[in-house]
Amino acid sequence: MLSLRDQALDDRGQVGIGTLIVFIAMVLVAAIAAGVLINTAGYLQSDSQATGQGASEATSNRVQVVSATGTNITSDGIGVVNLIVKRGPGAGNIDLGTSTVQWVGPNGSFYQLAENGSDGNPDGRFVVNEIQDSDDSKPVLNDQEDRLQIQLDLGSTADLAAGSPFGTELVEGESATIRITTASGSQTTVEVIAPPTLSGTSAVQL
Repeated sequence: MLSLRDQALDDRGQVGIGTLIVFIAMVLVAAIAAGVLINTAGYLQSDSQATGQGASEATSNRVQVVSATGTNITSDGIGVVNLIVKRGPGAGNIDLGTSTVQWVGPNGSFYQLAENGSDGNPDGRFVVNEIQDSDDSKPVLNDQEDRLQIQLDLGSTADLAAGSPFGTELVEGESATIRITTASGSQTTVEVIAPPTLSGTSAVQL
C-alpha cells in the first residue's frame, strides 16, 4: 500500500502526463490550422492576382479610334464606314480578328465579326485593312505605330469585295454609335454623325 507521500507523487506524475498529452494535442491542432491558413492565403493571393490582371486587361487593352470617314456614297446614303484604329495607351497586342463590333443606329443594333475571324453567326462581317503595319501583323495591333482600318459595309448591297453588309445606309444627319470590344473585354465607343448634306461628295468625315 502506497504511503500518502508516494500517492501524491504518483498523482502529480499522472497530471504531468495528462498535461503533456493536452499540450501535444494543442500543438497538432495549431499546426493543422496554420497549414489551412497558409493554403487559404496562397489561394486567395493567386485568385486576387488573376482577378487584378483580368481587370487590368479589360480596362487598358483597348483600341483607340484615330479617324472615321464615310465612303461609297449614293442617293441612299453612306454605304461604307471606315475606322482607322491603333492600340490605346498601355495596351498589349490586340487581335481585331477576335474582336466584335456593335453598330447601334437609327434602324437597330447589329453585331459584326471580322472577315475570316471568329466563328459565329453575326449580322455582318467587317473587313480589316492595313494602313501602317511595318511587320505585316494584320489583323493584330502589336506596335504603337500600327494603324489598321476597320470597314463596315452598310445596307443590303455589298459595297466591299470582302466582308458582308448589314443594316441600312447612314443618311444625311443621322448618327450611330460604334462599340469595339476586344477579346479581353475592353470596349471603345465612338459616335459617328453623317453631315447634313451628302450630295456631290465621294467621302466625308464622320
